[in-house]
Amino acid sequence: MKTLLPAGWAPPVGYANGIEAGAGRLVFIAGQVGWDAAQKFQSEEIAPQFEQALKNVLAVLAEAGGKPGHLCRLTAYCCDKPAYLAARPKLGRIWRELMGRHYPVMSMIFVADLLDAPGKIELEATAVIPTERNP
Repeated sequence: MKTLLPAGWAPPVGYANGIEAGAGRLVFIAGQVGWDAAQKFQSEEIAPQFEQALKNVLAVLAEAGGKPGHLCRLTAYCCDKPAYLAARPKLGRIWRELMGRHYPVMSMIFVADLLDAPGKIELEATAVIPTERNP
């Protein structure tokens, strides 16, 4: 994967403007909310929900043999902008714990509500798992 940054642009913080990926298997991950494997929310707060939603994305990706660094795109849908803004330091720590310093192309979209209550954030992703080369 190659991060794309046009000449003269200031580098983005916490995301990439573009990513070029080589040949590989595409993995599309449906929107994941912050519930556990039994589809139960353990918290109504945004930071724990974000952590669980990201873990859910990574669990689906792992089923395809993928790793966090294979994520190319992440779209977040959030229905509580003030809570998101207040939680940014916590969200950054969670990100670095689960993703390291890998920042895919990302979009944050604020919405009126999510289907699954009391969900506050939903993450959907696209990954490219590189094709293995035969020696």
